[in-house]
Amino acid sequence: MAIGSYGNIRPSDVSPEDVQIIMNYTPSRDVTSNFVLTQLDSQTVLKPYFNNTQTGGNNGVEVLGGLYNLTLPADQFTSTGFYTLYLRPAQIRTKITDCGVLSALPNVKGIVIDITNVPQQYQNKFVQQGLVGFRIEYLNADGSKIPNFFRVITSSFFCEPIVTNQVNTTQKSIRYRYVDGDSNLIFLTLSPSSSPTNKPNATPYIGQPNQNIIISNTFFNPVTLEIEMVEYDISSLAIALYGNQTKSIDDGIYTIYDSQNNIYRQYNLYEIRDQFNALLYEVRQNRNNNIDFSKNFTNITG
Repeated sequence: MAIGSYGNIRPSDVSPEDVQIIMNYTPSRDVTSNFVLTQLDSQTVLKPYFNNTQTGGNNGVEVLGGLYNLTLPADQFTSTGFYTLYLRPAQIRTKITDCGVLSALPNVKGIVIDITNVPQQYQNKFVQQGLVGFRIEYLNADGSKIPNFFRVITSSFFCEPIVTNQVNTTQKSIRYRYVDGDSNLIFLTLSPSSSPTNKPNATPYIGQPNQNIIISNTFFNPVTLEIEMVEYDISSLAIALYGNQTKSIDDGIYTIYDSQNNIYRQYNLYEIRDQFNALLYEVRQNRNNNIDFSKNFTNITG
């Protein structure tokens, strides 16, 4: 008998502003180099659905988790080919102002972020306990990211620096204490940040002052979508195969109609013969720029 089996997968009710959408376009699958990445405005193209009274939710207020409408901007999806969309948690790029400890709790280590160094659109997240659960990734001095290495934020509070005397020396040291009011500095505790009990000197790495970092939410897993833009879809192919058609015997105009009997395509059908009147070719020539609207299906069939 299974004991203690619980489901922990839940649909995400993430806000569009917490999503970054990266687009890559290739005209065919054979193009595998020279990628040009474009970032789409997630707040414009991504819209959440809301619960209604029929599903037991609060009408127009409660977000229906996991279900979103993605609108592709027509001005950027103009060419036939393959568009790869990469939806990932929004990345907040900033730098560590300092690595320090709390004055009242010297064993509590963390990093200090100056909120003025954070991009304006993300500063509203740097509030009391606003970053709990976010992930921090670290960049090297050359700008490359340390691969497969991250820390998770366990608390975030406004703080201010204070000067304290160390126990065994007259040298002064900067430490931090929490403040209730607004501050430009925020103290983040991370996990893991404490040494293992079997090796107290092995302090986990949490970063260093002036190091560039990437902070991102953990609300959902990244998603990759491939969208193929084609000139003809299944409906248009079905029209060409199964739609009504007419051929004018006198002038050789061949017309294909859609499901509403509107003219969909029109062609000239004729033959090419040699000087001895021997048949060489049968030709079907597109008439897209010279449509004969007198060949309307209703006019022909009466």
